[in-house]
Amino acid sequence: MTDVRSRLVETATPDRPDGVVLVLHGGGGRGSAPVSPAQLSVLRMVPVAARVARAGKGRLAVWRLLNSARGWSERPTPVDDVRWALGRVRERFGDDVPVALVGHSLGGRAALLAAADPQVRSVVGLATWLSGSEPIGPLPARDVLLVHGDADRVARIAPAMAAARRLEASARTGFVTVRGGSHSMLRHHADFDGLAAQWVAATLLGDDPGPVLGRVLQGERDVTV
Repeated sequence: MTDVRSRLVETATPDRPDGVVLVLHGGGGRGSAPVSPAQLSVLRMVPVAARVARAGKGRLAVWRLLNSARGWSERPTPVDDVRWALGRVRERFGDDVPVALVGHSLGGRAALLAAADPQVRSVVGLATWLSGSEPIGPLPARDVLLVHGDADRVARIAPAMAAARRLEASARTGFVTVRGGSHSMLRHHADFDGLAAQWVAATLLGDDPGPVLGRVLQGERDVTV
C-alpha cells in the first residue's frame, strides 16, 4: 500500500452537503520535499477554494488537499494523494455524495488522472500541466472544464487542448482560453477562479452557469474570454 502523507484543510463543511469539492494545488515537476502550507502553489488555491465555497451557498463541502510531496515523485504521486482524499470523503459523507476535483497545474493533471473514480462527477483543470503522454480518459458521465491562459509559459496550452479533444468522446467537455492569462492566474484571477466556481455549482448543484459556461454546456467546445 502506498505510504500517503497528505493533509486536508477544510474551507467549508456543512453537515449534509449536496456535493464535495477537493481543491488540488500545483508544485514542482519532481521532488519528494514535504509540502508547506505557506508555499505559493498552495496559497494560490486558498482564494479558489473560497470562491467555490461562496458559489456553493452552504451546499458544498470544500476541502483543500495538501499533497505528500511538492512535486510529482514516483510514489506517492499526487494521484495517490487524491485517491487518499476521496477515501476520506467516503468515510465522512458516504459514497453517494458527488465529488468535484479542481486542480491547478500539476493539480489539474492529478484531477484528470484521478477522475475515473466512480464518485467524481465534475473536474476543473486550471492552467493544467500535461506532457501529452498521460493516459487520460475515457471519463463517461463526467463534466470536464479546462481553463488555460494563452500567455502561459510554464504549462503549454497545446497538450491541454489535445486532452480536451480526447475527452469529448466520453465526457461533456469544454475548453476556455483566457486572453493574456499566465500560469500563476493572478492577472486574470477573476476569470480563472470564477469559472471554476461556476462550473462546480452548475454541474454538481444545477445552478446557473453564467453566459460563458452556458455556451460550453450547450455544446460549444472552445470559448475565449
